Amino acid sequence: MRDYDDIIAFLGEWGPFQRLVFFLLSASIIPNGFNGMSAVFLAGIPEHRCRIPEGANLSAAWLNASAPLEERGGRAVVSRCRRFSLRALANLSAQGLLPADVDRAALPQEPCLDGWEYATEPYLATIVSQWNLVCDDDWKVPLTTSLFFVGVLLGSFISGQLSDRFGRKAILFATMGVQTGFSFLQIFSTSWEMFTVLFLIVGMGQISNYVVAFILGSEILGKSVRIIFSTLGVCIFFAIGYMLLPLFAYFIRDWRMLLLALTLPGVLCVPLWWIIPESPRWLISQGRFEEAEVIIRKAAAKNGVPAPAVIFDSTEVQDLKTRQQSMILDLFRTPNIAVITIMSLFLWMITSIGYFSLSLSTPNLHGDVYLNCFLSALTEVPACVIAWLLLRTLPRRYSISGTLFLGGGIILFLQLVPQNLHILSVTLVMLGKFGVTSAFSMLYVYTAELYPTIVRNMAVGAASMSSRVGSIIAPYFVYLGAYDRFLPYILMGSLTVLIGILTLFLPESYGNPLPETFEEMLQIKGFRNRKNTYKIGNSMQHELNSKNLRTSF
Repeated sequence: MRDYDDIIAFLGEWGPFQRLVFFLLSASIIPNGFNGMSAVFLAGIPEHRCRIPEGANLSAAWLNASAPLEERGGRAVVSRCRRFSLRALANLSAQGLLPADVDRAALPQEPCLDGWEYATEPYLATIVSQWNLVCDDDWKVPLTTSLFFVGVLLGSFISGQLSDRFGRKAILFATMGVQTGFSFLQIFSTSWEMFTVLFLIVGMGQISNYVVAFILGSEILGKSVRIIFSTLGVCIFFAIGYMLLPLFAYFIRDWRMLLLALTLPGVLCVPLWWIIPESPRWLISQGRFEEAEVIIRKAAAKNGVPAPAVIFDSTEVQDLKTRQQSMILDLFRTPNIAVITIMSLFLWMITSIGYFSLSLSTPNLHGDVYLNCFLSALTEVPACVIAWLLLRTLPRRYSISGTLFLGGGIILFLQLVPQNLHILSVTLVMLGKFGVTSAFSMLYVYTAELYPTIVRNMAVGAASMSSRVGSIIAPYFVYLGAYDRFLPYILMGSLTVLIGILTLFLPESYGNPLPETFEEMLQIKGFRNRKNTYKIGNSMQHELNSKNLRTSF
């Protein structure tokens, strides 16, 4: 029986139909760049200090000296969470004493009983200043971002299952609607709890949209375009959305208005419903050959090429109907495959920790927060280009391992940079993110090439779930910077270098056709040398010999 790519070879690789699908699906990723990193500004932490009520009866001198000093970042600064006892200060002020006349270190202190005053630069208002997520409640800030990524994790879990059952196109636009609709509802949040629950649901829609768009494009586009779409297409358009985020945030510094501005572009995706087709591969996997053939014939007409009189002959139709059903346990069906799956999950998780920790930590870098965020987003463009070039020319595992070594090594080097060399520190952080982003961009392609058609969508979904566990952890890596400036970078760098070493022990898929069955999967270099180590039972062997065109690619 012919492979699906052989069946549609008459369409060509890069006709008007493919170009339209490529750019429209890539453009649908732009709102993901907004929402994925919006917490950088929505949950930005402005400078703050204890508020002194108007009736405190303090002189101007004591109002300015009402808070003790504390060491932060190697400098003595005004405390954010403590103040001197107002009763004691009122007595000193009434006696006509000035701050210079007393030993302020001996004065009694108290927490911020009357709330806080917040600086209006660089943020006019954020959810932190809205609901006082500081001091004893500062743990809610990383939790807000983590719960968004919990939603991303849940979305990763259900998106593959839903798109397998209801179709790629329907779930793509449904999740776009979830992302846009619930982002709009967040504007009207009346409490941190309400905002966070809605943020979790937005996270579910955000990743589902991303994954399904990736799968849909990979299934529709041909072999040569698939890698370009998976790297340059998806990643660069995500980076475009990411770059637009600090631009919007620079001009709109109130969190509610910023959220409104970031939500509206999602509405522009609605007309795409009438342009983007369903995946013919998915239709075939469901036995809906007539619908698949209609889409293929429309593509041929758009490309200006003649379609054969019979696209699927009766023999192929009968063979395709005897397709396999996949389960998550198929990713662990032999010890050999199980080891590869576990190593892949760890690779995705650690790479995700590095990527999101570096992205979310931009407000902690020296310099302008908006410029740093823009540079962090801009770094992703050359990273995606390098990833594409590496995928075209070099083996997968060496490319991924090399970029992880680059990123992790540079991040580890940060602790040796003197504190006064701010520009060098920011440059090294961006170079480290460049390496990690390049590796991250290659993981989708690499994972999709390792697994056969029957479980490819499930494998990518499981790997994506693993990366979301890393993204849930990432905000707490950033949070550790409050205790030690270099601790997050030491942890990120060490883990990234370690997973770079483990990557070298994975199989090599470069130059191999996409496997259709588990038997073909075991032919991949790295599997071949060990495939005879384990015996597959006769009942399972029967399954391994059957062809199918199930799910993606």
